[in-house]
Amino acid sequence: MHKLQSSSVVKLAQLYNTVSTRLKRTVGRPSAPLGSRILNSPDDIFKHNMWDHIQWSEEDIENARQKAEENSSIRIPLQEQSKFDLQAFQYWDKFYTMHQHKFFKDRRWLFLEFPELIPTGAEGQATDMCLPSASSINTKARQTEREDNQPNGPTHHQKHTSSEQNCFPRTEQEEDDNNLKTFPGQHASFRILEVGCGVGNSVFPIINSIKETDAFLFCCDFSPYAVQLVKAHPEYNESVCHAFVHDICEETACFPFPPQSLDVILAVFVLSAIHPDRLQGVVNRLSSYLKHGGIFLFRDYGRYDFSQLRFKKGQCLSENFYTRGDGTCVYFFTKDEIHYLFTKAGLEEVQNLQDKRLQVNRGKKVSMLRVWMQSKYRKPDPPQPS
Repeated sequence: MHKLQSSSVVKLAQLYNTVSTRLKRTVGRPSAPLGSRILNSPDDIFKHNMWDHIQWSEEDIENARQKAEENSSIRIPLQEQSKFDLQAFQYWDKFYTMHQHKFFKDRRWLFLEFPELIPTGAEGQATDMCLPSASSINTKARQTEREDNQPNGPTHHQKHTSSEQNCFPRTEQEEDDNNLKTFPGQHASFRILEVGCGVGNSVFPIINSIKETDAFLFCCDFSPYAVQLVKAHPEYNESVCHAFVHDICEETACFPFPPQSLDVILAVFVLSAIHPDRLQGVVNRLSSYLKHGGIFLFRDYGRYDFSQLRFKKGQCLSENFYTRGDGTCVYFFTKDEIHYLFTKAGLEEVQNLQDKRLQVNRGKKVSMLRVWMQSKYRKPDPPQPS
């Protein structure tokens, strides 16, 4: 017992020293965006579950690099990797059949970090209904641990792509015919698409914020069962929302709305589930549906996040790309990668931030360095004639 107590004291002392070092780099950081809970004293570390704007030391960075290098030293053989592609549908339908609505909570923090989701005139309604307190913001941050589990992984199952009656290809070769087609939300002045909507944890906060406005939400997911759950939800309303099955990795799949018809595209913990070799094509195709001036909102895992470092050897598919025990996959981004990904798709940077936080397990008296990426990229206006 004495040895255990001594060990705990040593660990706490080490944690205190580590936090003290980080605080020297953290004090004075901006309070917004990306949270406003700043750890000013190591004595306060166990008062909350999450602290914002944490600065890493060179030692933190080097330790993380070494852990990532170690856990990716043994990779899954190429001949075995195809199952994570071909069987993704089964993995995700099993996941949603098992967990249904119980795994994730509604992302009410969305409107704090992404006010672009709120159409003009609905700001007050969204604030009253959806903006959380500081404590609940950090509670939501804890729930992003597995929020990358959206089923738009690197899959190619033609039978699971959208089968909408009015289907608009990405190309504009048949523009005149497209203009004659009707589509859900065609009379709305503000249109949002959420990709990888899961069971609707972003969908229903958005619906509640736009239902009294001239806005419309499209939402899609690779899993038919997840879309079924969205449509069965008591708050699902076809007058303001259209949910449909779609595989965003399928190059020939089309959407139930024409190109250049969206004001906002939202991808929260979705793109990380896609094989990095396919990401550029996905972002290119999605961006073609944005209006000029429309914005792409992105939040996902950052390089050396705690969840990357805890992978075991033999779970790595390729550099910074892993598979979990349930068959789902996750990639960990850098700011430069994100910037290249979106600018190559023809978009302009509005925001590209690294969200570094300190997550605390108050019961076990341990802390974890978390890294998420948050970005906003805008489709530029067309060039003016000279």
